[in-house]
Amino acid sequence: MTRADDKTRWDPAQYQRFERERSQPFHDLVARIPGGLVRRAADLGCGTGELTRSLLTRWPDAEIVGVDSSETMLERAGAHATLSAPPARLRFVHADLRNWEPPAPLDRIVSNAALQWVADHDALLARLLGFLAPGGALAVQMPHNDDSPTQEILRALWREARFASQLGDAPRDRRVAESSWYGERLLDLGCDVEVWETVYLHRMENAAAIVEWVKGTALRPVLSRLDTAAREAFLAAYRERVRDAYPNGPHGTWFPFRRLFFVATRRGK
Repeated sequence: MTRADDKTRWDPAQYQRFERERSQPFHDLVARIPGGLVRRAADLGCGTGELTRSLLTRWPDAEIVGVDSSETMLERAGAHATLSAPPARLRFVHADLRNWEPPAPLDRIVSNAALQWVADHDALLARLLGFLAPGGALAVQMPHNDDSPTQEILRALWREARFASQLGDAPRDRRVAESSWYGERLLDLGCDVEVWETVYLHRMENAAAIVEWVKGTALRPVLSRLDTAAREAFLAAYRERVRDAYPNGPHGTWFPFRRLFFVATRRGK
């Protein structure tokens, strides 16, 4: 990914418009991670780094590294390393999660809303667990809303001829499997496992706010491929269909968002 491509795909300001709602799953995930002495930890897909910074309090003896493939996001994250702790305690690395490796075994790996962008979770889980020290834990949260109207509408528009010529074939594979698959796979890999799902019911001002939410994530790689005229047409059609799918009520619009969580602890001492 070039720097120009990175800026069209990830916009920190757009992503952080719903910072409180996006942050809550991270805190819910970290609350379920087992205790114990943590000397080295990583936050994969750290974004702008605010949530990574909170891990300094959770693990006061740990060196923590945040990893992200977006230079745009990491430009903001770098400020947290200098403002909150000496460089040895908190640092950020620009790297692709598909090939990043830590220099030493880790006691904890956290990944919040990032691994859904990485293919082949079968191989990915084995690889990440291989980075853990005995007794280490891998804690992951991913959106699990492929069947939601926001996603179905996006895929339907992608397949329309007026957009498909620029977008190419619509993605068919769902990178996030069913929750039970993660439980079975992690048990096969020799871990103790907790797997759960949560549906967060966000109260939005209206359906237009839901579109703004999706513009910070799933819509970004789509809109970045379209020219100006096609981008405006896509957004207009998307807004109309989202408005029909999420009707406004007396207290705004309710936006259910399903998320999958797991914490896998590697057996051994």
